[in-house]
Formats: sequence, structure tokens, C-alpha cells
Amino acid sequence: MSNDTIGVELKKRDTIGKGLTKLRTTGQVPAVVHNHGKESMHVSGDFLKLTKVYAQAGKHHPVELSLDGKQHLALIKDVDFDPRKHQIRHVVFQAIKQNEKTTAEVPVVLVGEEIPAEKKSLLVLTQIDSVKVEALPRDLPDELTVDATKLEEVGDHLYVSDIQAPSGVTILSDPEASVAVVEMPKDQIAEADAAAAALAEGQEVPSEVDESKTEASSEESSDK
Repeated sequence: MSNDTIGVELKKRDTIGKGLTKLRTTGQVPAVVHNHGKESMHVSGDFLKLTKVYAQAGKHHPVELSLDGKQHLALIKDVDFDPRKHQIRHVVFQAIKQNEKTTAEVPVVLVGEEIPAEKKSLLVLTQIDSVKVEALPRDLPDELTVDATKLEEVGDHLYVSDIQAPSGVTILSDPEASVAVVEMPKDQIAEADAAAAALAEGQEVPSEVDESKTEASSEESSDK
């Protein structure tokens, strides 16, 4: 868990719809703050500052929002990116309370100095990079780790149930969801297929030779 304070200043906006394009050209990013069933607040923030905040906080670290002289504690719930520029173009915040549990998406990191599968030149593929958890804001971890040294052979999996959550944190994601799996590299698969094909052909050749020899013997016998 991190006690670092991450904050950003926002300002109310009246611009909606088509006017948002012009707003973005001024270096502002439109955002909305959902506030415990109350009317949502339409706001905007500096593009560079919001980009930095998202890089630091992700969807799991509380963010202190400064708005009209008031402070609001919130989590980033959703971020919309421009598909061509890959830049933030809209942010959704969810206001939270320090004394109430909230849900968040926490990154999952594979740990282990030496992963047996990788030492065998096998591939370790990550299938999910975050899980949904529930905790008080102060207990939200910056990441959750899972021991990857258990991965040894093709087909080995790590599941959400293998993640050890710290005290005060409940993992809500499906415990049977696969976090990582071991697979054989494509070049090794190709080599194995080629070897199998060669072996299969090699087994057929003697059979054909034997048949030809048998036929030749029969013909010789007939000539005699």
C-alpha cells in the first residue's frame, strides 16, 4: 500500500457534446465525477496533469480532487483514449469515503527470480493484468503479486486463487480465472510438427519397400 498523496485540480465545465472537441484543443480534458448517488459533477482538467495522475494512480490509488476550493477523494473508474493518438480524452471519477470500503482494479505482477518454464525456453503468457478488489481506501494496494516459480511445464497455470491478498483486502475476481499460462513457442511447435511428420514418413517408407520387395519376389517366382 502506498501513502503517497496524488492530487489534481479540476474546474467545473458547462461545455458538453460537440463543444468538447474545442475544449480539448485548449489542452483541457473533460471529466465527470460520480458522487454517491448525488448529481454528477461535469468538470475538466489539464491534459498533462491528468495524464500524469492516471500514470501514477491507475484505477486503484485514491486521488484528491480540488474543485471550487473543496476536496473530494475519488478513484479513476474509466479512461477513454483517442484510438489514433492514444491520448486521454475523457476521465470518469468515482467519489469515495475514507471510512467506507470501495472496489478498485489492482494490477497483478508475476514475481520470482527464476521461472522454471522460462529456463526451459517456454513462453509464460499473462492472461489478465489486474483483478477487482474491495477494501478501505487506505488499504488499497498498489499491486498484488503471484509466485511465478510454480510455472514449469507446458499447460501450467496460475489462477486468481493463487494471489495472496494482504489483510483488509478482498479479491472479487473469479478465483478460477487464469492469470498466466505456460505455452510452447511457435518455433518449437513447428519443429515438433516437422519431426512428427518426418517420423510418420519414415515409418511408411519401410512398409512401401517391403511391399515392392514382395511384389518383385512374386514376379520372380512367376517367371521361374
